[in-house]
Amino acid sequence: MPESAPESSTADEAEQPGRPDKARPAGLGQGPGRLLVLLYGVFTVAAASRSIYQLVAQYHEAPLAYILSAVSAVVYAFITVSLVRGGEGARKAAFVCCAAELLGVLTIGTWTLADPSAFPDQTVWSDYGMGYLFIPIFLPVTGLIWLRKARQD
Repeated sequence: MPESAPESSTADEAEQPGRPDKARPAGLGQGPGRLLVLLYGVFTVAAASRSIYQLVAQYHEAPLAYILSAVSAVVYAFITVSLVRGGEGARKAAFVCCAAELLGVLTIGTWTLADPSAFPDQTVWSDYGMGYLFIPIFLPVTGLIWLRKARQD
């Protein structure tokens, strides 16, 4: 009697449609992380579009503020992609970026209060994000907490 092939193997199970790919890391943007992905995505678009317009049309008025807004857009985009991508490497990269973002918000927020003349126009992080309902100060803190929790899971 011929030997029958196994019905399925672990490699075959991961490739079958309708079955979850167990080899793929879970995204950090799952569950409550979806709200972070949404907020970081919205802030990426908001900061990028605002800074691009300001850099093109008003650069001479407040170049430092507009460049800092563009930098914040890049940081937001990187964090968004990392959260969606998932995996331990992406989690670590997003954690570092959230920490840098928090440092930036605290530094720029304090600087804009201490020396308002240094910033003739607002940045995303001016006054700790007051122009954005203080979301820029809460977003990295929430991100750091979520990413720390994701490491423990």
